[in-house]
Amino acid sequence: MKRPWLNKRTLGYAGIVAASLVIGIVSGWTSLATQIDDSAYDWMFHLFPPVAAKPHCMILAIDDATYGAMGSQSEYRTMLAAGLELLAAGHPKVVGIDMVLADKAVPVKDERLERAMRATKNLVLVTHLVGQHWENPLPRFGQWAAAVGHDTADEHSNDGVTRQIPLEQRTARERHWALGLEAFRLAKGERIIESPEDIQIGSETIPAARTNDENRPLRVRYSPDPHFIPEISIKELNDNPDLAAKFTGQTVFVGVTSDTATYDRVATPYRKGRIPGVEVHAQLFETLERGQFLINASDLSVVGFCLLAGVLAGLIFVLLNGWPAYLSAGALLIAAHVTPFLLFRQGIVFPYFAPMASAWLTVAAAASYQHFVVRLALRASETERKRYQQAIHFVTHEMRTPLTAIQGSSELMGRYNLSEEKRKQMTDMINQESKRLARMIQTFLDVERLSDGQMELKHEQFTAKELVEACLQRVRPLGERKNIRVSNGELSGVLEGDRELMEYAVYNLMTNAVKYSGPDTEVTVACRLEGDRVRLSVEDQGIGMDAKELRQIFQKFYRTKRAEASGEKGTGIGLSIVEQIVHHHGGKMEVTSQPGQGSCFTVVLPAHSRASHPNSVSV
Repeated sequence: MKRPWLNKRTLGYAGIVAASLVIGIVSGWTSLATQIDDSAYDWMFHLFPPVAAKPHCMILAIDDATYGAMGSQSEYRTMLAAGLELLAAGHPKVVGIDMVLADKAVPVKDERLERAMRATKNLVLVTHLVGQHWENPLPRFGQWAAAVGHDTADEHSNDGVTRQIPLEQRTARERHWALGLEAFRLAKGERIIESPEDIQIGSETIPAARTNDENRPLRVRYSPDPHFIPEISIKELNDNPDLAAKFTGQTVFVGVTSDTATYDRVATPYRKGRIPGVEVHAQLFETLERGQFLINASDLSVVGFCLLAGVLAGLIFVLLNGWPAYLSAGALLIAAHVTPFLLFRQGIVFPYFAPMASAWLTVAAAASYQHFVVRLALRASETERKRYQQAIHFVTHEMRTPLTAIQGSSELMGRYNLSEEKRKQMTDMINQESKRLARMIQTFLDVERLSDGQMELKHEQFTAKELVEACLQRVRPLGERKNIRVSNGELSGVLEGDRELMEYAVYNLMTNAVKYSGPDTEVTVACRLEGDRVRLSVEDQGIGMDAKELRQIFQKFYRTKRAEASGEKGTGIGLSIVEQIVHHHGGKMEVTSQPGQGSCFTVVLPAHSRASHPNSVSV
């Protein structure tokens, strides 16, 4: 059973909204969406910085002043050794060195650096991943390290901004944790317990799930204060050894901060210039210490939000109209824009582009469809209602004529003593006008019954010749009044169906041809057999129609401008009935016409043999 709400308009509306929703969701995984999401993330980063707190680490820097005082880049191992020697007096808790020590240098320099490392407690060295090969520190250095961490930043960033750091890096045979994570583990004195969803170090649970790349990315909560992490250069420490006391009990990151000597500088979401790589690792360490993590929303939750926005957009313009609908849609759009900001405050990074695109596209599609399609349907319905009212007015006016004749004749017969001949004339008039009135009523009943599919067609066989000749006998007198010749050509073929209805259809076509043809013209009726089809045509030399009128000629209550201008009365329902009768008989209508040259209406029906059939069948 067909549901009343499951119609073409509903399916079309749902299809357009669904297509817009799919486009919005899919667009969220494009490069453009990634750029917009990153820009929105950086903006939110400005709006909602991490809560201010006391720093838990320091940086021992090799800056420009250190290079100028202690030698060029070739002396960096000497500088590093001197820094570790001076740092030992402060007894730091953890020392992380952000310098790859994979190459051999002058033996004397390496020996001094090795001695300094041996005296350093909880030392963390770095390794660098190149392709599938690790550049590990020399064994003479690595043997004194409590841990070796990788120095990789955000290698997947499209714009060079380091927003996150992979906590884990793997090759086929070797895996390393991030330098900042190893330093945090040693500072806590705990071991790393890992699961697919997170990492646990003591009581701290780090929400870094293993991704498809198996790198466990974690977003770094950079401090807005560029001087948040205290920094002392090796030169300053060398000039004032008492500064070593500042490092007591601290986690210290040692690395190059010189603007001219290091290539390891990265951009942050604040975009206030680049910071050295050693500071990025220190900022990661501070993020772990604060425990204020940013968690990426799952793809499922993003798609679910987009689906919800699309469904709400569709329902808004189904359940509401006018300003309430547009205000509700505006509220939905605002919610789509605001939700990422509200979630960011709760530590959840929610994409900006996909929800926004889904909401805007579905709202625009739903609003446009309802505005244009529904308005057009409403306008068409209003036009049909007006035509129907016009037709009813015309029919009621026409019904008055036979009713007046019947009423007047019956009153005369009852009031006066009329002659037999006069009484017979009035009786014949009453009979004719009653039949005329009955035909009008039957016509409207046929329209409704055919429209609702309630018409029961008889199933009988008859020849095209019989059908046409019966109609010709009734139409020729009408043609003679206008001096129009009504003739027939070839009449062949056998039809099957309801002869009474088919006779009505053919008669209607003939009377229309006569009605809209001028004097001294000809109407020709022909029927020929073509394969398994019968083509019955009615051709006139009348007013004709243009292409636009031909597309609407079978619409209920439609009349062409030329038909209305001709002065001939009509309801515009005759051809609608004809088309429905032919359709229910398994046929179709074909029309050719030229304005001022006439028209040819052709009924194309299945041809049948003389075999017997049941009397009737329901349609």
